Amino acid sequence: MTVGTQMHQTLAGLESATASLKTFALQTEDQAAKQMFSQYAQQLNSICQGMNARISYIEQQEPQYKVLDNAQQQQQNENQQQ
Repeated sequence: MTVGTQMHQTLAGLESATASLKTFALQTEDQAAKQMFSQYAQQLNSICQGMNARISYIEQQEPQYKVLDNAQQQQQNENQQQ
């Protein structure tokens, strides 16, 4: 597994956790819990933005780590071989 793939998987996990926290905030009636979940979601969102920036930087510096481009290229190669 490449660094690019690992970074994208980590980002996906963080985005999933952010969405879960936002859902918890919407579902709870406890105002203190609602505020806590919202703050945690904002913090994770900030982390996601930092991860996105880092992924973009890595992909610019090391094009072989571009996960989406590599997946598309592999699919095209497979289609051409058929």
